[in-house]
Amino acid sequence: MWIFDAHLDLALNGVDWNRDLRQCVDDIRAQEQAAGMLEKGRQTNTLSFPELRIAEVPVCLTTLLARQEMAIDHTFGWTSPQTCYAMAHAHLAYYRAMERSGLLRMIRTRKELTAHWKSYTEQNGGASGGEDAKLVGSTSNAEPLGFILTMEGADPILTPDTIYEFHEAGLRALGLTHYGTNRYGGGTRSEVGLSLDAIELLKHCEKLGMTIDVTHLSDVAFWQVIKHFQGPIHASHQNARAICNWQRQFSDDQIKVVIERGGVLGVALDIIMLQDGYVRGVSKNEVTLERAVDQIEHVRELANGSIANVGIGTDLDGGYGCEQTPADLNRYRDVQKLVPLMLSRGFSEEDIQSVFYGNWMKFFSKALPE
Repeated sequence: MWIFDAHLDLALNGVDWNRDLRQCVDDIRAQEQAAGMLEKGRQTNTLSFPELRIAEVPVCLTTLLARQEMAIDHTFGWTSPQTCYAMAHAHLAYYRAMERSGLLRMIRTRKELTAHWKSYTEQNGGASGGEDAKLVGSTSNAEPLGFILTMEGADPILTPDTIYEFHEAGLRALGLTHYGTNRYGGGTRSEVGLSLDAIELLKHCEKLGMTIDVTHLSDVAFWQVIKHFQGPIHASHQNARAICNWQRQFSDDQIKVVIERGGVLGVALDIIMLQDGYVRGVSKNEVTLERAVDQIEHVRELANGSIANVGIGTDLDGGYGCEQTPADLNRYRDVQKLVPLMLSRGFSEEDIQSVFYGNWMKFFSKALPE
């Protein structure tokens, strides 16, 4: 089944984590083991470019992610807006380099999205590369992975009008916040609202026709975005508090508003968003991908039986690996296990296609410029 994944951090893996994503998953794991890398997420990666091809992913949203952190003893984040700006451009340069290598293709318009999807699905014909795929270079005949550029956390946007520079570079979606607070408002694990600069930034985004990713907003900031932004909204990797009860997830009222606004919510596969009470480094991975199906069912129920507002937004390798995924997910191709699980729960083939790719295709066929 084709997958449209609404949230991957490819440049984070390629630049910040210094992984060669042209290689297969096993080779990356082996290299990190040989180097003695023991920090969380090392030796347990789930994805690479060959792996995404095997898993049948024609299109994804992938991030510019450079979060500002005030402390200087951290392993994630940057200490100034200027450094965040620079790192976002480093991520952009990574995507451009992979485009030059024939591994990626940036999608800026709805016409490009339609053309790429048709080309990829017709020419790749499903899984490609095989179990033993190693390096995928420009000599490969396979179609590249298509990507829509998004930004997770607006820290790299120096002033609200900086959004025009990033939009010109291809940015089509924006999430204002990540973990904690930033210059634009409150994110996960905070209850801070939007700043005045955020209101101005939202106006610029509305003028540009960009979609706002409401994932990672604090509750206060979420409702303020709903009030101040009238353009398209989506939630790229967002689960429900009814499934996993802490603030990172959305309340039912928040989910209903995204549905009412015509948005799609991507099911995230980070176990901290699926297993209630999960504590990193302490809890055992008890839930399976069945819990992700619970999430899909929950959104469908809140949409009065419609399947049109739920998709896939795995967030795999978003600073963690399979040590922090459902027990039956070891690498990205295991996302396909959702197909038989959904069939066993009474979902139709058409329902599954909608969740795996159809709903995101419809959303971005409207949200992207012509």
